[in-house]
Amino acid sequence: MRITRTAAGRSRRVAVLATTGLTATALLLTGCSSDSDSSDNTSSDANGKITLTVADFGQFGYKEAGLFAKYHELHPNITVKEETTAKEEDYYPKLLQQLNAGSGLADVQGLEVGRIKELVDTKADQFADLSKVIDVNEWVSWKEKQATAKDGKVIGAGTDIGPMSLCYNTELFKKAGLPTDRKDVAAKISGGWEDYLKLGEEFKKKAPKDTYFMDSASAMFNAVVSSNAKQYYDENGEAIYKDSPSVKQGWNLSAEAADKGLTQGLAQFGDPWKAALRKSTMATVVCPAWMAAQISLAAGDDNKGKWDITTAPGSSAANWGGSFLGVPKSGKNVEEAGKLVKWLTAPEQQAAVFKAVGLFPSNKGAYELADVKTGKLPYFNDAPIGEIYADEAKSIPEAIIGPKDAAIKEAISTQINNMEQRGTEPDKAWDAATEKIDKVIG
Repeated sequence: MRITRTAAGRSRRVAVLATTGLTATALLLTGCSSDSDSSDNTSSDANGKITLTVADFGQFGYKEAGLFAKYHELHPNITVKEETTAKEEDYYPKLLQQLNAGSGLADVQGLEVGRIKELVDTKADQFADLSKVIDVNEWVSWKEKQATAKDGKVIGAGTDIGPMSLCYNTELFKKAGLPTDRKDVAAKISGGWEDYLKLGEEFKKKAPKDTYFMDSASAMFNAVVSSNAKQYYDENGEAIYKDSPSVKQGWNLSAEAADKGLTQGLAQFGDPWKAALRKSTMATVVCPAWMAAQISLAAGDDNKGKWDITTAPGSSAANWGGSFLGVPKSGKNVEEAGKLVKWLTAPEQQAAVFKAVGLFPSNKGAYELADVKTGKLPYFNDAPIGEIYADEAKSIPEAIIGPKDAAIKEAISTQINNMEQRGTEPDKAWDAATEKIDKVIG
């Protein structure tokens, strides 16, 4: 679910965390397992040199954290090359084509959480079983379950997750007469997303001209749905999005936000959205962990210190986003690829990625490391994001993931944007969304 962390939300540039320093030895602490279900599947040149390819989308943070270079230092005979596609919606169709053809795949493939159920159900036999490489108990429990087939095969090792928070522009809040301290803001929205909209109405009364309370009602919709275990599918694998209480709540709140003019109606990560952040025309952005880097990049240096981060509305924890690393069985370097995946997703390396780009670890062992536990964002008034996100991550409900989650979310988000931008009536927008979804899921 990306935007569940959408690929478009993963810029190739990043905001840097302020933490206690990551020592050079920290990255060396995690060993690499030699276990694999295809131990003879290794290819090297005449000098014993191996090149491992990693195909991913958006920003996984490995290059920015210096991990590929570090892996080469640890294993001089191995060079890692990253092949990145900017948008996940372009990446995934190509991945399916390669899986169907059995060729063209990288040694390691990034897998989006919104696609993981479909891959587990239909393509598990084309991936190496990582349950023989990693210890799934190291991850938050629901993370690795998402990548586990009925027979126990694990097709992906968890990278990041997207525990929820709220990013807000303190300068705009102050001008509108709202509190700016993160604890005071949290108290104002403690009752849930309904309180969030009430705060939006307070903002609107005194807001500076041509400013809006939120960037996008579709972003709020995703956050509302993500805070529930039942979202678009039930435990039997049946699509329930038409009757899902979380979808209904998210849709109704989005329609209310659009009707009351609380949203600027900007699709996230597009040029207008980036321009609005630079010009400080929107006061809040729903913030899964990976979002902060996107805001700081788009808003630019002139807005540093004007933003802060507080807990998400209400008491229900939510996860929006996250990915996995999988190893195709058809690769020439399956065993070595498995070792690389194990190392990249170990606590020390996930902490390094968090420090470099703000992607929050799914490996629980990272939460007690200094670079996560005491992590702060200077851009966001030194918000203690390590503390905020770790607390959130511990209570995120185990959501039911369906094979077409990403497609359902995309169709609904498009129609919410139409309500915001074109004034489409909610009933007509819902009909258009369900018509599109029914065609996709069959």
